[in-house]
Amino acid sequence: MGHIKKGELTQEEKELLEVIGKGTVQEAGTLLSSKNVHVNCLDENGMTPLMHAAYKGKLDMCKLLLRHGADVNCHQHEHGYTALMFAALSGNKDITWAMLEAGAETDVVNSVGRTAAQMAAFVGQHDCVAIINNFFPRERLDYYTKPQGLDKEPKLPPKLAGPLHKIITTTNLHPVKIVMLVNENPLLAEAVALGKCYKVMDLICEKCMKQRDMNEVLAMKMHYISCIFQKCITFLKEGENKLETLIKSLLKGRASDGFPVYQEKIIRESIRKFPYCEATLLQQLVRSIAPVEIGSDPTAFSVLSQAITGQVGFVDAEFCTTCGEKGASKRCSVCKMVIYCDQTCQKTHWFAHKKMCKSLKDVYEKQQSEAAKHKSQEEKPGKLDVNSNHVNEDQPEAEVGVSQENSTPDDAAEGEREPGDEAGAARAQDAPTGPQLSEE
Repeated sequence: MGHIKKGELTQEEKELLEVIGKGTVQEAGTLLSSKNVHVNCLDENGMTPLMHAAYKGKLDMCKLLLRHGADVNCHQHEHGYTALMFAALSGNKDITWAMLEAGAETDVVNSVGRTAAQMAAFVGQHDCVAIINNFFPRERLDYYTKPQGLDKEPKLPPKLAGPLHKIITTTNLHPVKIVMLVNENPLLAEAVALGKCYKVMDLICEKCMKQRDMNEVLAMKMHYISCIFQKCITFLKEGENKLETLIKSLLKGRASDGFPVYQEKIIRESIRKFPYCEATLLQQLVRSIAPVEIGSDPTAFSVLSQAITGQVGFVDAEFCTTCGEKGASKRCSVCKMVIYCDQTCQKTHWFAHKKMCKSLKDVYEKQQSEAAKHKSQEEKPGKLDVNSNHVNEDQPEAEVGVSQENSTPDDAAEGEREPGDEAGAARAQDAPTGPQLSEE
């Protein structure tokens, strides 16, 4: 086909756009095999099939179109939108990631001068903002897997590139999460391997600060993860399975309120060690964290995470107490105050939580009682007969599901006890894995 013009679609191309919205991948594949279909055809608004699929949240369609040669950086839309912009606007994290992996350019602007990340932020799709801002092309890491100059060996063994890239591109910077990612990969969980990794990250950090378009955010992220790696090395040198000891050290709370002091100090120390004192980002972080007493808000992690990913402070979501993963939905069934991703995170944190569980349970029950009284007082003018049943009606939506007093085996997390009465709750305080998790 010759030059592609907006709105000049063949009948098969019109059918393809309809199939992307309502049809199957098989139907789209059949149409794409037709000689009358150009994968980068443009509708009257300058939208390609890939843009349509991205905006409608059709991941499989996007992958199919990319395999058929769809141009991820087509810029013919009437307002200058790209496929990455449509993916970010849709809020689909997987499609946003797929566009980036396909080579989508992140600094392209639309007709009003906004990038894909800025557009996503404008409409509240902060997960996509974090993915775009933290994307690091695998090719940039692969550079270090080949000998450069007079080097006889690469700075990074090729087998470590994949696991390291996974950690570099994570949007969850919680130190426990990073240590968990290291610990779950045998290739990384060795002092020698981590030594090579953190040195490469230091080189990337330096490059980010010295290149023409300085990237302080990526440089800080590389430096921070490098510091966590170095802490892992220190523990690994002490003996086998010592990363579990590091995780416990990061989670251990002080006796008075359970605040993880060691974790706070590790994060503050990593920020202080950032080697580029003139960096604007470093100065902002120091101004935000230095005046704050350890144990008060904002924590060093929340300030650092917001600066790098843009997530904390902009979204209304729950985060896992153990690893900081966003979207955690399971609560401790006794105190109802602590949230986890899953049973693994709950068990990991139980050694620390069991000391605070009963007191948190008392706090929760007091809150519920006060909320019930408040609601009763509001309803009194309209209702003469107010009884104690309102206490149950006032349970927040997050507590629908398993409760301490009423649970079934189907609701309980596998392998955990089923609470029944007060004696059961008391036994939970001594159990090695803690109480069960309840679904939000």
